[in-house]
Amino acid sequence: MSGFIRRRPLSSLLLILLIALLGWIWHERVALWAFPDIISAYTAKEYCSCRYVMNNDAEYCHGYVKQWLPASGFTDDPAGKRVSVSGMGRSNSAVWIGERQGCRLEP
Repeated sequence: MSGFIRRRPLSSLLLILLIALLGWIWHERVALWAFPDIISAYTAKEYCSCRYVMNNDAEYCHGYVKQWLPASGFTDDPAGKRVSVSGMGRSNSAVWIGERQGCRLEP
């Protein structure tokens, strides 16, 4: 094995880095699996709060919740005060509950 490392130091380093990366991915698999859900949930909840709790206009709130990873679907229902967002294959909705409760993610 040590002969391989001496003959191919760059390949050995890349192999070690690949093994370390795979180990980190395995260790963080639960958090990485939840990440796509966080994008649409955050956008729906924050937009709902911006729009219906703080009473800002729609254009301002779109800019407020804009992220580096874009949402693929966005629906704002002003009559029902409900926001639905899709992104990275997941969808979430938030609805305005009332003055004191604000907005809540729907299960």
